[in-house]
Order: sequence, then structure tokens, then C-alpha cells
Amino acid sequence: MEMDFERCYRAVDSRDQRFDGWFYTGVTSTGIYCRPSCPATTPKRRNVRFFPSAAAAQGAGLRACRRCRPDAAPGSPQWDVRADVVGRAMRLIADGVVDRDGVPGLAARLGYTERHLHRMLRAEMGAGPLALARAQRAQTARILIETTGLGMAEIAFAAGFGSVRQFNDTVREVYATAPSKLRAARGRHQAPAGAGTITLRLAYRPPLHARALLDFLSVRALPGVEEVRDGTYHRGLRLPHGAGQVALTPADGHVAATLRLADLRDLAPAVARCRRLLDLDADPVAIDATLAADPALAPAVAAEPGIRVPRAVDGFELAVRAIIGQQVSVTSARTTLTRLLAARDRTDHEVGGPDGDRTPGPPHDQRGEPPGSLRGFPTAEELLGVPDAGFGMPAGRRETVRTLARAVTDGELDLASGGDREETARRLLALPGIGPWTAGYLAMRAFGDPDVLLPTDLAVRRGATALGLPDTSKTLDAYAERWRPWRSYATIRLWRAA
Repeated sequence: MEMDFERCYRAVDSRDQRFDGWFYTGVTSTGIYCRPSCPATTPKRRNVRFFPSAAAAQGAGLRACRRCRPDAAPGSPQWDVRADVVGRAMRLIADGVVDRDGVPGLAARLGYTERHLHRMLRAEMGAGPLALARAQRAQTARILIETTGLGMAEIAFAAGFGSVRQFNDTVREVYATAPSKLRAARGRHQAPAGAGTITLRLAYRPPLHARALLDFLSVRALPGVEEVRDGTYHRGLRLPHGAGQVALTPADGHVAATLRLADLRDLAPAVARCRRLLDLDADPVAIDATLAADPALAPAVAAEPGIRVPRAVDGFELAVRAIIGQQVSVTSARTTLTRLLAARDRTDHEVGGPDGDRTPGPPHDQRGEPPGSLRGFPTAEELLGVPDAGFGMPAGRRETVRTLARAVTDGELDLASGGDREETARRLLALPGIGPWTAGYLAMRAFGDPDVLLPTDLAVRRGATALGLPDTSKTLDAYAERWRPWRSYATIRLWRAA
């Protein structure tokens, strides 16, 4: 979205939620910045400036509005789906790469110099990588202040600040109040019980078809890793500093998230991965408008608005799922994966288990995990340690999984959301046993490409038949040109129609 003043001001004047996260409104007369849907009185034109990011507004000396909480707005759909360097950088910053590896680490991941990366981000975001990461740290700090009973020094380092002084200065600058006053303003709301437990709301742009998301995840849920129960999705997480678990419950206007983290420094990455999993930064109104223009899809769009693309918290996990799911049913793939997980657990038991795969929360069993706790999907190193008999699949497919795991372990393949999509696809297709369907499936779900069609997929073709669309690979591929740039969302609708 271009920062056209008239278009932005109209969105603010109408308090249009669809534009939350697209831009931020700075009010020079009050010294605050808001999300477009802020319920406060619309400011006069002469007192308004628009910014492409919260960090840019903070850089202009403005503080976050305490009424609309612009720092908690959904992320911009642009940075969620764009495959260019700025889009990749924004996803990596959200995942905490700057906090862990600094700007040099971010630049190295992207293959650019620090100076050029700073120049690109300043041009599009109005702020450099350090300022963008600082804005995220401030939001993380606010969440920890308001939802936990941790001391301020603990919060400072958990949020990624280098010192307590830096933490205090940033909170005062961004929120115009001391950290202790933010906690006092929490009032009677109590922090949840349990060390490392955090509850928060994940905002999204309505509408959200929650049942479609839960249906998709439920039929593919792997025992011990994830489950859908009573309208809530639970899963184990592997995070940069340790293990975690999350429970996600869709609600009106937000998704309620309860996170249990072994290390609170993982809060920002955990939130970013949960948002990505549920596709919460999408713009469903724009997507549905394009798809509804096709008379064949219009009834489905009207009946089920807000369909999202279920994504992934772990690119390697999804790659393994895609390989095992080649040319077999969802049920068959789930059975094979379940056996593979059981073999991983047996291997862990024999060698003592991975040290970093523990989650907090009493009471604990003899292995140090809560009874019935969920673990993250096996790492590439763990799968390489599983014996042949544990795979339960044809030898060729087993070797494809192992080849993939070796490529990830050796650093030859980057399956993180901030990876280069084209380069990753090229390297994937060079591996034996991986073809266009697998690469396309990963592009859609692991890398967030919004414009992927899987015309050779049997369920996609069955869905096309059910909707009266062309159902051969070539004819469907040609017909789907009218769905650009949202063919991934059309693919999900075809799967549902099947």
C-alpha cells in the first residue's frame, strides 16, 4: 500500500479495521501514534502524519496510544507474503534474529551488507533493523509486564534488552510511562499461574473462518506433537532457546494464546510462528473479493468468508510431512508420521533424549516433562538418527527424507520463513524424490507464497469437479490465472470442496 495521504485519512476517518497494520497514524498535536481503527476522535488533517511502521512513528518521537494499542495490531499483509529482501527481513526480525545474532547476523542471512540492508529498510519501513527490533522488544516487554509476575530485570533480559536501563528508557519513550506504572494499570487482572506461562491476544483482520483452520489442522494432527480439543489447537514448539507449548483458541476479533515457555526470550519468536501458522496477517477482504469475482467460487466465498492458508511453525517439519504425503492419503501420511515419531521417541529413550526439549509446568514425570505434554517435531539431526525400520516407508522415500535432513543439517537448505523462496525451490527440486508438487506445497505453507496452485493434486482436481471447474491439470492451471495473486487461497477452497 502506498502512503497516499487521502486514502490513509479516509481509512482513519472511517475507523476501518482492515487497514490496521498497513500503516500507523501519527498525531502531532498529542504526540501519539495509533492504528487506523482507533476509536478516538479523528484528528485534524494538519495534525496527522502517516508511517509505514510503529518503529518509524517511534523514531519521530511519538508514543503508542494506550487506547488502541497500535503495537498489538496485526502485521502488514505485505511483509507477510512478499518474497523480496524487505519482506524476508521483516519476517526474520519478527522471529528474533536481530536479538539473537544482531544486525550482522540478519544481513548475513539475507546476503547483503549491513549498510545496504539498512538503506532498503529505511526506504520502505521508515526505520532501520535496530529500530524495528527495538519496537518489537518494547511490545514483548509490555506483554511480560502485564501478563506475568516477573521482576523488571528479568523482563528486561527476556524481552531482548541489553540492560535494565535500556529497558526502562525504551518503555518510557514508547509508552510515556514507567514499567511499574504499566503493571499497576493492569489492575485486578492477575498473571496466569505457572512459571513461563503467558496469555495474550493475537489480533487479526476479520473475517476469520476458524472452523476451516481447525478442521485442516485436526485431520493432520500428530500424536505427541499437536491436537485439537474443544475448539482449541494445542502443539509443542521448538524455539531458539528451548521448548514450548501453545494453546490457540479462536475468538471474536482475536485468537487467545496461552504459551508455556522454557525460556521467556522465546516469546517474540513463538508469537511470530503462531501468527504465521494461522495466517493471521492476511487481508481476507481483498482475497475474497478477487476469488468471489469468479462465479464458480462466489457461492463458496459467500458461505465461508475468511478462509486462511494453514501454514507452519517449522519449515523442516512441513518438508518431511510433504515428502511422506506424496501420492498418499492424509490418513495414510499421518499413520506413517506417527510411526516415525514413535521411532524417534524410542531412539531418544535409548540415548537419553535431547537436552533442549523440555517444557515447564508441574507436575512432571520421570523424563522431566509434564504428563501428556506435547513436544516439537523431530529435528533434522534426530531424524538422521532413526534406524531404517523406524521410517515405515519405501526405501526411496526414506532416502529422500534423509537427504533433506542432511541438506538442512549441513546448512545447504534454509527452510525458515525468511529464506529465499526461489533459491530454496531450486535446491529442493535438485534433491532426488522432490518434484513440483512438493516444492509448491512448501512454497504455499512453509514460505507463505499466496499464489500457488497445485493442479496435479488429486484433491484439488476433485474439488474443481465439485465446483464445476475444469479438472485436468492443464485446463485448471490455465483457468486459475483469474485467481492471481491469491491462488493458494483458492487451493484451500478446492480442498474443502473435495
